[in-house]
Parts: sequence; structure tokens; C-alpha cells
Amino acid sequence: MAEILELQEEQNIHPPKEKQEATGTIAPAAGSRGQGATGNQKYPKGIVLGKDGKPCRSCTDAADWIRLARSSNKPGASTTHTTNTNVTTITAPTGQLTTTLSEECPPDVQALGRSAWTFLHTLSANYPKNPTQEEKSDMKQFLGLFGKLYPCWVCAEDFREWMDRPENKLQVGSGGKGGNWLNSRERFGLWMCMAHNAVNTKLGKAEFDCRKWEERWRTGCGVGEDVD
Repeated sequence: MAEILELQEEQNIHPPKEKQEATGTIAPAAGSRGQGATGNQKYPKGIVLGKDGKPCRSCTDAADWIRLARSSNKPGASTTHTTNTNVTTITAPTGQLTTTLSEECPPDVQALGRSAWTFLHTLSANYPKNPTQEEKSDMKQFLGLFGKLYPCWVCAEDFREWMDRPENKLQVGSGGKGGNWLNSRERFGLWMCMAHNAVNTKLGKAEFDCRKWEERWRTGCGVGEDVD
């Protein structure tokens, strides 16, 4: 998911006008460098705004978030935040940023994205080989909610748009180009691999060989191919 954000920051994509009107808010461009909801406040490069016009921590890289904190300090000031024995240090006077981020800090967009993909691939690897109609319906409903509730809203929007394409749609019954993605673990694992590769392609990164998705997420590392 984090990779989606990188691309949207580069392209400075604005949400469609009809989405702005439907929500009653002006959703800022991903990676917006300029104005918040008030129209005047400036933010450092790399800061992604939420739909409320305020910086979105779950949408922003940790280094950029700390730069935001540094920019809010007065010239010559130095701020130190301590969590247990781990310290995050923001050094303003020299213009250099020194950080030691605690593992207990809230995840930034990169950490959130890595964890999300790990979860989604593991979810598909544990999907039933021959799912019931109820299991298919549950998975479709879950991914629909996941695409709405994911904390990085620009990442979530991109994921929903990909799922809405006819060839990618998850259907419980038969019919349609994507009608069989939930019919088996093999098909669903392939679908998840394709979703991740769609992001890699946008970023110019190498695609993962989807023929090996099960080895990567289910049977690899000496577990054995005979695992049911």
C-alpha cells in the first residue's frame, strides 16, 4: 500500500470533482505540498493531507512527518520525544534531521503498507481450497470494507479503483470476467498477487512471479509442498 502513495505523490493526483461533492469535502491531492482546508497553511514537501485538510500521519513517511514537527519549532529550538528508552530526536539548528524511531511509535505509511500486504497475502494463503458460498461472501465483504477503512485514504482509494475494474471484481456467483477469483485458494492467491503487482508496475518495479505466490506465502522455507 505504501508504494501506491509514492506514485500518487509523484503524480500529484487530485480526486475527481464528483467525489468532492459527494463527501462534502475537498479531498486534497495525495502528497499535497500546498494548502490545507483553510487555503493558506503550508506544509513541508512529502506531507500528505487527509480529507479534512490536516496532515495524515498514516499517509506520510516517518521522515517527512518528523520534518513537519521540526518545521513547527522556533528557529534554534530542539525537540526530543522519548518513549521508554528509545528516542526520536529532531535537530533544527543545523538543518539536519537525526532520528531514532521507536518500534512503539505509530506506523508511518511505509510500515503500514508492508504490514498490510503481509496480512493480505497470508489471508489469501489460508483461504480454503474449496470455499463455501458463505466463505466467498465473507471474503468479498471483508475486502470491500478493507478498501474503505484502510487508514491511508489515498492508498485505500487506489485499491478500491483496482478492485472495481471488471476483470478484477470479486463475485460470489458465476458470471463476469472476474467471477471465479473467489472459487479457490489458487485463484484468490493469484488475484492478490496481481493486485500487488499492479502497484509494482506503476512504480516501475519488477513484478513478482505470481506462479510462485504459494511458495512465497504458504509452502516456502521448508514447510513442504504437501501442506493442505
